[in-house]
Amino acid sequence: MSTLLAFDFGLARIGVAVGETETGHAHPLAVIAEEANAARFAAIEKLLAEWKPSGLVVGLPTHMDGTEHAMTVRCRRFANQLHGRYGLPVSLVDERLSSAEAEERLSEAGHHGWRKQKPRLDSAAAQIILNQHLESTRHAAP
Repeated sequence: MSTLLAFDFGLARIGVAVGETETGHAHPLAVIAEEANAARFAAIEKLLAEWKPSGLVVGLPTHMDGTEHAMTVRCRRFANQLHGRYGLPVSLVDERLSSAEAEERLSEAGHHGWRKQKPRLDSAAAQIILNQHLESTRHAAP
């Protein structure tokens, strides 16, 4: 069984989810709300030490037509930093509509109010990103 951590990168917060390749399930884990890069990576290091993942997944935002924008570049840089700092494989996953899906799921679960739920929304989006990755790798396996 292999553990993966997924990240929904944002300028204000980073949503984090954890999942297992064997079960194919992911769960919201945490939100990193640190502003300084050093504090953000210190929080990530703590999660890596606790969960000991075999790989990482980063959501890659694009426009609806698939073209890249400024946040796409920042997410790629974040993924490269994760790989460079920790030497773990990093997969990029198309995250279009993951936040909208997360907001819908939270609303269905009785959590209303976008602004109040933003931290919960970020980790739920990371869960959706990780589920997409787990689903795609399960179907890609021979």
